[in-house]
Amino acid sequence: VRLAVAVDPGLEPAALDAFNERVAQFEEENPDIAVEVQEYNWTATTFTAQLASSTLPDVFTVPFTDGRGLIERGQIAPIGDRVAELPYADSFNPNVAAAGSDADGTMWAVPIAAYGQGLHYNRTLFEEAGLNPDDPPTTWEEVREAAKTISEETGQAGYAMMTSGNTGGWILTTHAYTLGGRTEAVDGDTATATIDTPQVREALELLHTMRWEDDSMGAEFLYEWDSINQAFASGRIGMHISGGGNYGNLYTQNAIDPDDYGLAAVPLADDPDAGVLGGGTLAVVSADAEEPVIDAAVRWIDFFYLGKLTDQDAAVLNARTQAETGQPVGMPELPVFDQDTYDASREWIAEYVNVPLDQMAPYTEAVFGQPLLNEPTRSTQEVYALLDPVVQAVLTDEDADIDALLARAQESAQHLLDQE
Repeated sequence: VRLAVAVDPGLEPAALDAFNERVAQFEEENPDIAVEVQEYNWTATTFTAQLASSTLPDVFTVPFTDGRGLIERGQIAPIGDRVAELPYADSFNPNVAAAGSDADGTMWAVPIAAYGQGLHYNRTLFEEAGLNPDDPPTTWEEVREAAKTISEETGQAGYAMMTSGNTGGWILTTHAYTLGGRTEAVDGDTATATIDTPQVREALELLHTMRWEDDSMGAEFLYEWDSINQAFASGRIGMHISGGGNYGNLYTQNAIDPDDYGLAAVPLADDPDAGVLGGGTLAVVSADAEEPVIDAAVRWIDFFYLGKLTDQDAAVLNARTQAETGQPVGMPELPVFDQDTYDASREWIAEYVNVPLDQMAPYTEAVFGQPLLNEPTRSTQEVYALLDPVVQAVLTDEDADIDALLARAQESAQHLLDQE
């Protein structure tokens, strides 16, 4: 059986070596499977076309937000029976498992990673600006003040934000959540857009103030995930928000200096509805795959993605392989399985952990106590996409009419939700 699997494009040589070593280990354990490696990275702007043209690998990954739609449209292979036979099938964190399951609870997409958003910051820029990197901001006002200081003292962007490829809507929604807001309300089959709200307006007004009054956001306002990672890793950004487990990508694809890196919890307002946007990654199998390939694909998902979380030997083998090739081991993440399984997996790999966990303590010591909120579930990427230009307008037009922008976005979002 020939099985095409996904690998992130642009990996540093050592990271690619580590991946290829894992492929060799898999083929040794499964001599009936020949693995073909295909570069792939989910992006909103290209994924739909790749799906329609059947150019994706047999096994590929998607964000939690895509799971429901792919399942309902039958655009991925039904693997529920095979997943149910895995020895740890009953140990999935139910809140995480729901992202890859249909209405009957059958898993079509396997959760392989979960995260809560974090505030990534550059410790070196903090020090150059006279700020304490061990005491990062814990409120949005402190984020504003730190950003202004960093910009004035170093000449770099004190704070930056993704704005394109649906990421502007993603981060704006994250910000609104921290203030107690939401971008949709769902009651049974009815979904109502809640974009034109005080919390979303407050988030945009803060961005406008930081951009136009403080001049603390630099000069680049079309970042997406890849480009903001590059800029952050190269020391051009003081702070930005992204998934809390992003250090691995910053290190393997952007060669960040570990000494520069800091991670803190996102600031939460004093509001009972405030919380942290959480999400994650699902491994799925192409709907075009034949039965033998589907079998091989589930074996790959078990070996490459989940074995290291559920089996001590597999966890140690993966961690040792990663560590020996200089790859990061032990990034903070949220439990895909139950707490006992998670705690055990961390103990198995403890001796191989090589990431600067002490520099991530402001995140790890807080995130598990913060309310974790799911991303919007209806027309998620489409609504994120229509919010991108709202964020861009606020950052590029000093006279942007936030009220008008929100009113239009609210109307457009409701139209999308009504079509579901």
